[in-house]
Amino acid sequence: MALAMTQPIRCVRWPPVGDASHPDVLVTPEWLVTNGLGGYASGTVAGVLTRRYHGLLVAALPAPHGRMVMLTHLAEQVRYPDGRRVELGGRERTSDAPDAHGTGYLVEFRLEAGLPVWRYDVNGLVLEKRVFLPHLQNTVQVMYELVSGADRVELGLRPSVHFRPQDDPVSAPLGSPYELRAIGDQYEIDLKGAGLPPLRLKLAGEDATFTLKGRRLENVLYPVEESRGYQARGDLWSPGYFRFIVSAQTRATLIASTETFETMTVLGPDAALDAERRRRTRLLACAVPEAREGVLAELVLAADQFIIRPAGRTEETSRAHASGDEVRTVIAGYHWFTDWGRDTMISLEGLTLVTGRHAEAGHILRTFAHYVRDGLIPNMFPEGEKEGLYHTADATLWFFHATKRYLDWSDDQPTLSLLYPTLKRIVDAHVHGTRFGIHADPADGLLSQGAAGYQLTWMDAKVGDWVVTPRRGKAVEINALWYNALRLMEHWAEQQGDSAAADYRARSEQAQQSFNERFWFSRGGYLYDVVDTDDSKCRPNQVLAIALDYPVLAPARWESVMRAVADQLLTPLGLRSLAPSDPEFKARYHGDLRARDAAYHQGTVWAWLAGPFVDAWQKTLPGDVAGARTAVDDFVAHLDEACIGSISEIFDAEAPFTARGCIAQAWSVAEVLRLWIKLAATTRQKELAVASRLRPA
Repeated sequence: MALAMTQPIRCVRWPPVGDASHPDVLVTPEWLVTNGLGGYASGTVAGVLTRRYHGLLVAALPAPHGRMVMLTHLAEQVRYPDGRRVELGGRERTSDAPDAHGTGYLVEFRLEAGLPVWRYDVNGLVLEKRVFLPHLQNTVQVMYELVSGADRVELGLRPSVHFRPQDDPVSAPLGSPYELRAIGDQYEIDLKGAGLPPLRLKLAGEDATFTLKGRRLENVLYPVEESRGYQARGDLWSPGYFRFIVSAQTRATLIASTETFETMTVLGPDAALDAERRRRTRLLACAVPEAREGVLAELVLAADQFIIRPAGRTEETSRAHASGDEVRTVIAGYHWFTDWGRDTMISLEGLTLVTGRHAEAGHILRTFAHYVRDGLIPNMFPEGEKEGLYHTADATLWFFHATKRYLDWSDDQPTLSLLYPTLKRIVDAHVHGTRFGIHADPADGLLSQGAAGYQLTWMDAKVGDWVVTPRRGKAVEINALWYNALRLMEHWAEQQGDSAAADYRARSEQAQQSFNERFWFSRGGYLYDVVDTDDSKCRPNQVLAIALDYPVLAPARWESVMRAVADQLLTPLGLRSLAPSDPEFKARYHGDLRARDAAYHQGTVWAWLAGPFVDAWQKTLPGDVAGARTAVDDFVAHLDEACIGSISEIFDAEAPFTARGCIAQAWSVAEVLRLWIKLAATTRQKELAVASRLRPA
């Protein structure tokens, strides 16, 4: 496999587009780097802490810990011989004064193959900083390089910590006193009694020294937490500061880790960076040809952030290894989501198949098959837990869809044979009834679901005891997925020589007939969202009745449905979750938790829905490639917003469609990447067809 390939580079204008005098504009763009375990480093481009999840090392530790903020911040100084000190970048904010955002001397931010690079110009002295995490290590390396303006310069770094679970409020106590241990040029920060590994620090650089000068940074403000209604002020602790030289010939690197010193230093900084660059080059080489350069290559690298080997599930790993397999799963979104069954199955094609990671797709499917209980795959795994929660009616049905797409790409018949008994048990459990009221109604063959206090569809917002969109009964996308699963089982049963194929066929025919009789809302020209309650809200769920491999809706009604969805729900960044004409429509997703969840599926735009919309649009109007592109083209500009180089979870329902929710979401990246590749391939096929017609006989 050739590795000589152009690496994608994304440069962001700095200050960012907008009113640069307004401090919020300077601290909105964020960055993210991950380690393949679920751990990460993330922050604002300006270097200012704004979220509880910001940190240079958020380590993924075994249960019961989960992801822990271990290294929160680095204060950086250029130190002159005459005693002057210049703050290089952002600093902790302890006041509301606008200048407290302090973006320092930053003149450029860019991603090189998805890895962040900052360029600073301090009165003609030009420095660059890189941050990367070696793959499958809870280690971060912060590398400094002198570009021009002098032969050498002295820098100072003051690390600050607050060991805490990433979801804990920033106001959580610092804990018992931190201890600093030094052995030569290696340092450990330990929090006694916490049961955590120490944070190990080493500075690889010229004339590196450490000065012990403990300091408590009090009342640090996290503005995004404040805007979301959470505790927004907390303390940090710093043990002292490093001093070192960066010269024109030699880089300097701070290495911080929860691994052993032997593990974190097995490769020198330059070798570790080269290894990570080569790993990313291989990822691009494995992807389909359309995705090996440009914006699509950026999304291939963004997709890599979500595919992880879950830390701490040792029993599962041992079981998989015993059978020659590996454990893989998908982080649904950064910063706060863990692995969710629904998100994983929807994302599988975009994250692993178009990117050429077929083996990992198989690992993911087999991993989730192991966790099937009572005919359900887990809805999600809570942070730091080994067992999943199962309150979902659709994640298991998406499992069938993901398996079909995996087989389309890989033709892995041994895996189908392995999964088939589990798939049979899933269908049987749904037919006879399983948890949370999930069952097939024998009267019409449609799937019903619902239990008091639970939110079982993807529209799953809940505040306390309030289920915002309960959607109990026979929901439109649940039955589109159910029909699709039955048709797939009919096909697979025939392949496996199973006589149950006839039963699956009969059940699918009954469900299809009932669906078309019951879900058509003639007055609106679209589909009911839930039939048992005659819920006629215009929602995006109905597009799955067309978009899936086996569409349950009669083709004569496709165009009417798609026109209604395009007119009422389509935006440049996905589909609204509710039509603006509905009395419960919410135009903005903002405020405290209750206000946000009230809007989560009541108008808020979801990027992942661009996927099924385009699939359904191309089935309905197969020649309209330009129309399909309107659903995804605006994501190009979005790559310079929110999390640079990635795609957010949700957006406000009205212009300017401000990005909200998670700054990087698996199914958003997966579906947009899949669509862009699909549309590029369609365009190329059309061009080849035209060229063949024009070619002389």
